[in-house]
Amino acid sequence: MDNLLSMEHLTTSEIYELVQRASAFKHGTQNANSYEDTFVANLFFENSTRTKSSFLVAEQKLGLKLIDFETNTSSVQKGESLYDTCKTLEQVGADVLVIRHTQTNYYEELQTLNIPVINAGDGSGQHPTQSLLDIMTIYEEYETFEGLNILICGDIKNSRVAKSNYQSLTALGANVMFSSPENWKDDTLDAPYVDIDEVLPTIDIVMLLRVQHERHGESETSQFEVQQYHEQFGLTQTRYEQLKDQAIIMHPAPVNRGVEIEDTLVEAPKSRIFKQMENGMYMRMAVIDNILQTRGETTK
Repeated sequence: MDNLLSMEHLTTSEIYELVQRASAFKHGTQNANSYEDTFVANLFFENSTRTKSSFLVAEQKLGLKLIDFETNTSSVQKGESLYDTCKTLEQVGADVLVIRHTQTNYYEELQTLNIPVINAGDGSGQHPTQSLLDIMTIYEEYETFEGLNILICGDIKNSRVAKSNYQSLTALGANVMFSSPENWKDDTLDAPYVDIDEVLPTIDIVMLLRVQHERHGESETSQFEVQQYHEQFGLTQTRYEQLKDQAIIMHPAPVNRGVEIEDTLVEAPKSRIFKQMENGMYMRMAVIDNILQTRGETTK
């Protein structure tokens, strides 16, 4: 694997390989490689807690040296393009770049770079490492994807998680369904839209999405009513009780408690929300390790 830009670029065998590698790191059956004189830069042009922190821990566990980069103190503030920023970091010695950007498909302008790029989220496009950690979490529960009924609820149109997971989970054999307000449907994805209350008893995984207010227009945001949304599309206690005994709840976070999920359900027995966060660090270790091994980076 030379880069990780989109789930569309991964084969199912590559997905399984990454899950196995991440699981081996998690359970201590494979020691983490330690990369000598290998430098990484994390370029986060959007706010992040889980993704950025788990990449930082993953990189340090692998022994990478971090290049200090903050957008608010960089030449980005002087109008420097993303390409020129990345090319500069390549020239000063970066071996891999982790990038989150507000621009969908930002990576298309970086194709001539000579170092790998890991997409940590691009606008409303893709979030491949989130999808991979979700896949790992599901695999820990079911050890298969064939025939699993997965319901993704919320702001489908603006969610890179919905797009990445729809593509990958469908390829792995799962049945993916959406539930969403009409104005947040994404007609580019060929999944059925269903009534959440009609399908819940048949669902194995319910995946809730944050409402992406930062990607909505001002009028759309001002008209949003929390209680109405929660009652129509949120996971309430009543809906929780309709789930199968072995069903699990997922959420890419940050969680808006009382909006997409009732406060008391975030850490309910069926919830795997914090387990996803734990798995994220191991999956990001696996991704970085895979890419650096492909490039033949030396290890201690």
